[in-house]
Formats: sequence, C-alpha cells, structure tokens
Amino acid sequence: MSEQKINKKLFQDRKRTNILSNPEQRFISFLVSRIPNWLSSDGLTAVGFLGSLMILGSFLLAEYVHRDLLLLAVLGFFVQWFGDSLDGRVAYFRNKSRKWYGFALDIVMDWVSTVFIGLGYMLYTVDDFKYLAFTLVALYGWAMIIAQLRYRITDKYTIDAGLLGPTEIRIIISLVLVLEVIIKGSIDYSVFAICLALFFINISDTKKLLALGDLKDKEEKKAKEKAIQ
Repeated sequence: MSEQKINKKLFQDRKRTNILSNPEQRFISFLVSRIPNWLSSDGLTAVGFLGSLMILGSFLLAEYVHRDLLLLAVLGFFVQWFGDSLDGRVAYFRNKSRKWYGFALDIVMDWVSTVFIGLGYMLYTVDDFKYLAFTLVALYGWAMIIAQLRYRITDKYTIDAGLLGPTEIRIIISLVLVLEVIIKGSIDYSVFAICLALFFINISDTKKLLALGDLKDKEEKKAKEKAIQ
C-alpha cells in the first residue's frame, strides 16, 4: 500500500491543523506497518501510559536526586507520543478499530497524563508556584472539554487548537525542561507563560464554540419549522 493511501486511511476520522501535522502523519504512516503484530493497539496505549509515568518519575528524581534527571521527561514525552499517536492508527491500519472504545480510552489516558504532568511539576516546584500546577491542569482540561463539545456539535473531531496540537505542546514542555536543567527556576516562569497562552487560546476557542452552537441551534430550528410546514 502506498504512503498516500495509508495516510488517507489512517487520518480520515479527524482534521489536523497543527504546524507539524504533515511530517507527523508521514512518520506515523511509516511506523504503523512496522509495528510487530504482537503489539496491539491497547499495548501501545500502555506504552503511552509508561511515558506518562516516566515524566512523573523524572520530576521526582529531579527533586530528590539531581535536577539533570528532568531530561528523562524528554524521553518520556517521546514514549508518550509514540504510544498515544500509534495506538488508534495501528487499529485503523489493521482494520481492528473500535471507534467509541478507542475514543473513550484516548480521552481518559490524555487526562491521566495531564494530571501526572501537573502533579510532577507541583512536587518539583516551590512556594506559590505550586498553584500554577493546578492552573495548568485546569486550563488543559478546559481545552479538552472544548474539543469534546466541538465534536458533539459539528461531528468533526479535532485535537488541535489552531496551529498547536499535542505534539507541539510536548515539544514546548520538553524545551522548558531542558531550559530548567540549564537555568534553575526558569520552569516556573515558562509554565506561567504557557498558562497565560492557554487561557487566551481557550477564551478564543470558547467564543468560536458558542458561535458554532448558535449556528446549529438556528439550523435545527429552521429544519423543525420546515418539517411542520
């Protein structure tokens, strides 16, 4: 099967707008046919969960052993990306997809991963910066709710907020961790900047979501009036 046909098959269920969508999709298309048969889509989900544990563990090791061990989280984000990006795509490639099972599992694991990252940061940072951990998790949860409501209204599932998607977020956080290893304490100001950006992105996306909801209400009202006539 050609790469173009694989791309079309694997990504027909969702619209991607993130910056790295094209190279990311090509890389995933390259990988799916090379995943051994003994590794199932649920197994890949477990791999992604292992990546989340690595991220949490890196914060603990950085706090109690050495700050340089934060770099373990960079590897953890790659492992997380590998499992999270390939579990559903491998199921599609093997014609074993379970749409709603996979959707539910993906959302739950995304939320667990987000909580682990927030918890790790909370355990690592000091003083009032710990409140940023709660803020980060809350804002990302808000973004997840927007994505689910958009899916409910439009029947089109997208996991991106404009040019930023989960992959870009992982890269940004990885760079933040590398900077923290170089400059201690920089993570707190980086997380604050991320929270600020997420807040304004969520405000914008919420306005767009409400506009979509209003448009659908009007369309349904017209459809009902036409049916009565």
